[in-house]
Amino acid sequence: MTALPFFEVDVPIRSTTQPGLSGWHIFTGPAASTGEALRLAHGAYTDAVATQQAGHEIPRRRPEGWSARAVRPGWEPDWLAASAGPWDDPPAWRHAHSSDFDQ
Repeated sequence: MTALPFFEVDVPIRSTTQPGLSGWHIFTGPAASTGEALRLAHGAYTDAVATQQAGHEIPRRRPEGWSARAVRPGWEPDWLAASAGPWDDPPAWRHAHSSDFDQ
């Protein structure tokens, strides 16, 4: 069985409590297509919100390999504006941000 390629799903988010504040929620995981990646990321987010609202800890990873660890109340994702594509793990990003975690 061939391993599925990794995708990145970028979802714009906005604060519902502080107008003008916005950002991105980024998901990564294996999928057969961009459409499947969007569906799996949305499912991971929906499950994480429901789990959190029930007072439970969000699981680190769902069986299909997707998760939503940083779900914060007061932030609304715009799933209609979400995009998906092959995941690119640029070494420049790791090096530019590595000092944040190396201390």
